[in-house]
Amino acid sequence: MAHLLIIELPGGSDSDILQAACTGGHSFSFASADMRHYRDQPALWQWLQRAHTLIDLPGLEAQALMAEVALLHAQHPVQGLLCLVDIRIQDAAGIAQMLGLPFLNPASAALLRDKFLVRSHLQAKGLAQPPFALACSNAELQAAVQALGLPVLIKPVDGFGSQNIVLLREPEDLDPWLSPLENMLPSGVNYGLGVAANDRLLVERWMPGIVVGCDTMSHAGVHTLLGTNTKVYYEPPSFAIRGGCFTPWAGQDPALQAYVFSLLDAVGFDWGAAHVEIMLTAQGPALIEINPRLVGAKIGRLISLAWGASVHQWLIDLHLGHALQLPQSVPRHVAATRWVTAMRSGRLAALELPAAPAPEVRVVEVLKQAGDAIALPMDNADRIAYVMTCAPTAQAAQDSAEAYVSACTLHYLDELPAP
Repeated sequence: MAHLLIIELPGGSDSDILQAACTGGHSFSFASADMRHYRDQPALWQWLQRAHTLIDLPGLEAQALMAEVALLHAQHPVQGLLCLVDIRIQDAAGIAQMLGLPFLNPASAALLRDKFLVRSHLQAKGLAQPPFALACSNAELQAAVQALGLPVLIKPVDGFGSQNIVLLREPEDLDPWLSPLENMLPSGVNYGLGVAANDRLLVERWMPGIVVGCDTMSHAGVHTLLGTNTKVYYEPPSFAIRGGCFTPWAGQDPALQAYVFSLLDAVGFDWGAAHVEIMLTAQGPALIEINPRLVGAKIGRLISLAWGASVHQWLIDLHLGHALQLPQSVPRHVAATRWVTAMRSGRLAALELPAAPAPEVRVVEVLKQAGDAIALPMDNADRIAYVMTCAPTAQAAQDSAEAYVSACTLHYLDELPAP
């Protein structure tokens, strides 16, 4: 079995990759910019205590991390490198190159951490993009919005997880009380784990349509589409995802697959998992963004349910250099997820779950604890719990998930003042 190096965990709390490594009989070492963050989560810390080595580097400066990994590799060779968080993809790519391990190449890793550069690169490659502009100051932001015209999206070029996004649809949205364009920078956004936003904003024309996540794995530049996750959002101005429905790929839409693969080829994506978000518009598919890692927000579990296999184990095997072998004989189903969120601000006393869930219900997890502040879902960090269901059809899976969430009851400790 192999020795793996894992750099940070998705959401700072998702242990699925650790569990997959242990289940597969692998040993692992773990690197973090803030090990205390993980120590403060007892259940998660139990998994991390299985690590061969814990590399605790406040700030996780790239050169210092490389030096620590080189020392570890000399004493206990690393056969596979895994990084499932956007903010460390570039560091991981550089380490993989140093160790000669299969991973996304550093040039593509750097490109994919800048949404403006991706738009510019794809446009230069002849792949149509919505009108867009870069803003590095409040004056540039106001000028970009005026030049592009409404409706527009504003998002950090280094952002992720549907956070810190602003949608301006109507002239009323330009009211300084609602969208203070003259005071958005510096943002003061801290992504955690030692990384702050770089305060470069992408402004682009908003595209109406249906959002579909296309989840892929690539081995030496050969891509495999695992399936599509049709996403359901809360009502604007929220950008939080209310849920989704993942369908394993069986050649349903060859044109969509060809489009996704053309995007990956254009950015030089050669190794690992990618989560490509597509807007299905009246004019055809259009790129929202390419995320150079396995899909987050627990959707990896959804993929595993639908395929009847561990997508995290597939990812480990991929980064050990093995070509992806999708199961052919295992019955595949459609898997759906829905999130539990608050209808008003307050503090959580308890979440009362249904006593007798339907047989389609496969996974339930509560992410907030008693005493935590809860609020209307404006971004994905506001979600309280989720349910995952699995059924032969998309309708059955989604109906079961909706019914489960409707049967949940939130109990509050107190009210928080409105912001």
